[in-house]
Amino acid sequence: QAHFVESGGGLVQPGGSLRLSCAATGFGLEYKTIGWFRQAPGKEREGVSCISATDYSTYYADSVKGRFTISRDNAKNTMYLQMNSLKAEDTAVYYCAAHTTRGYCSGTEYTTPYGAYWGQGTQVTVSS
Repeated sequence: QAHFVESGGGLVQPGGSLRLSCAATGFGLEYKTIGWFRQAPGKEREGVSCISATDYSTYYADSVKGRFTISRDNAKNTMYLQMNSLKAEDTAVYYCAAHTTRGYCSGTEYTTPYGAYWGQGTQVTVSS
């Protein structure tokens, strides 16, 4: 059965780093748009970052630019989100997504895609 195994969340102090991973099983990541969403308590889900498989455009939310980096390792069939200089406002459940559907990932936004594979979510808590 196709699914993601998501890992890497946890508790970290402000200014610290975490790397989230999503390992895909039962399907390939190589030709799919990949991305990350997050949802904090009481807030709407937010598109954090994506890489389009159509034109390779990359998006980062303004709040994470310069601190987060999205990547994939096709040989390991795994995608990553490297998060540096973490802030309290980065606290949320983070979800990975992969999809072939178009029109959701561009250089200016990442909206919730239809027909995506989703990770189960991993909690990131930034607190001293």
